Amino acid sequence: MTTGAGPEGVGYAGVRETHSSVVFFVGERVHKLKKPLDLGFLDNRTREARERICHREVELNRRLAPDVYLGVADVHGPDGQLCEHLVEMVRLPDDRRLAAAVRRGEDVSVVIDEVAQQVAALHASSPHGPEIDRCASADFVAELWDLSLDHLGRLEVGADRAGALTRIRESVHRYLAGRAVLFDERIAAGRAVDGHGDLLADDIFCLDDGPRIIDCLEFDDELRYGDAVLDLAFLAMDLERLGAEPAARRLLEQYGEVSGDHPPSSLVHHYIAYRALVRAKVTALRYEQGDAAARETATGFVELLEGHLDRGRVRMVLVGGVSATGKTTLSRTVGAYLGADVVRSDIVRKELAGLQPTDRTGDGTDAGLYAPTHSEATYRELLRRAETALARGRSVVLDATWLSSGRRDAARNVADGASVDVIEIECRADKGILLQRMASRAERGDDASDATPAVLEQQLRRRDPWPEAAAIDTGVETVDAARLESMLGPAPW
Repeated sequence: MTTGAGPEGVGYAGVRETHSSVVFFVGERVHKLKKPLDLGFLDNRTREARERICHREVELNRRLAPDVYLGVADVHGPDGQLCEHLVEMVRLPDDRRLAAAVRRGEDVSVVIDEVAQQVAALHASSPHGPEIDRCASADFVAELWDLSLDHLGRLEVGADRAGALTRIRESVHRYLAGRAVLFDERIAAGRAVDGHGDLLADDIFCLDDGPRIIDCLEFDDELRYGDAVLDLAFLAMDLERLGAEPAARRLLEQYGEVSGDHPPSSLVHHYIAYRALVRAKVTALRYEQGDAAARETATGFVELLEGHLDRGRVRMVLVGGVSATGKTTLSRTVGAYLGADVVRSDIVRKELAGLQPTDRTGDGTDAGLYAPTHSEATYRELLRRAETALARGRSVVLDATWLSSGRRDAARNVADGASVDVIEIECRADKGILLQRMASRAERGDDASDATPAVLEQQLRRRDPWPEAAAIDTGVETVDAARLESMLGPAPW
């Protein structure tokens, strides 16, 4: 709430209240008074507690905006006794907020790049240690989700969407259960940081000499600690909420360029979804307190988080079929759509033998590289690589014939162990087309496949039925974006 006359900007006097503070605007200064409240997550009832939190706010925010946070002013009563403390700040113009610029439809690319650089620098200078690392672990992240889901579920907005919250919880825990390696590796790589904790477009000011990022989370260190992507995800989520998804993508990409941090898209979506949950919870609480418009906003945040969890699903895709059915071409298309690793059995088979992909051995069916023992080793290695990728949060496409139902069962077991979905696609084509493709491939000599018409005949005799697979006739069908989405779900980006 604002009182006082004058334009919205530097120069007018006014007062605003938040849940924990009263903010006084006087000329070119801002004075923030901490309310003497116990809100559960922070207890400012004593003057000493308010003094500590004021100094902590200044200390932390000076990491990003040292010229905005001037210090802590002591207030003395008529008797000369110290009675209160105020955070003293330089007043920044409301119309220069990043959120306002986005709403006006301005090009914010330069500001986004500068914000990414500032946040990357903050993360690079972060201390590290067991407490910070713990807050980036899969177990701690699961606790964060559960606490916020439980809180939202107790509010009217959440109670009305109980089924959605159950699905969200299941999806979150499934992701976390299979990605412990990813979280552990990121901690080991120093990606657990003391960040901003509350990075929102409304708290970033686009000034002529560069952005000022203010209002970091000061009252609970654990909520500020965590994976660097979790910190950045708050602003990415907020920009998307404001209708600026391209700016959100730019933020993530620019941060990656500056920091050298390129996490899997599944982790980015996971953390954006969590930040949307936090905003859903806060907004649902406002509805409980009488803000009727907040209900629709809170529901929108829930839908936003569901969308990101869906886009962030880790998937194993089996692309199979007899030789020359177009498996490799389709696998590349699927891999590009999902941003997935593509592992081809023809190449793995030769790597295990120390050969180059286009080396020819002259081995016939069931001999040499194609002897049953070598084929089994090839599929074991294929699944080992898949298991590694899935544990690191990356979807994987496995390009092989998958003619054996037993081998398909083994792949499904790997997917189950990694807590991911398995999608199965069988490529087909008329025999005449297959023979033409083989002849053309042999003439070019540039492909890893050694398949011959004799191999094809053997495959056609030995293949097991594959009722679980979506069948694609590559001789006549075009796999467009709509078909990919129907088979695979939404693309990550």
